[in-house]
Amino acid sequence: MKGYKLTETEIKFTELIWQNEPIGSGDLVKLCEKEMNWKKSTTYTVLKKLCQKGFFQNENSVVSSLITKDEYYANQSVRFVEDTYGGSLPKFLTAFMGGKKLSTRQAEELKKLIDEHKEG
Repeated sequence: MKGYKLTETEIKFTELIWQNEPIGSGDLVKLCEKEMNWKKSTTYTVLKKLCQKGFFQNENSVVSSLITKDEYYANQSVRFVEDTYGGSLPKFLTAFMGGKKLSTRQAEELKKLIDEHKEG
């Protein structure tokens, strides 16, 4: 999974699994037919690919995740900051803020996060 970015279609598929897991593979086929207009073979092809990438497992015809939705999006966020801002969180926050002011509550939440995660 490390470094793998899901396509838009794969995201829709993974969201279906995350929302319904554990789910029987037959039920997943029916869900994908209804929600994505996929044939059985398409569902199994995409599922196999994502199992090989370490996102899901399909054991005894039951599909479940090996990585949570939060873990995937956290990884993508870190990758975005690394790729776009050279890994600099301050540069990212400056760009994200775009000259806007933080509320007192937001500033306190950020201070708390910084204190909880700073080294030594």
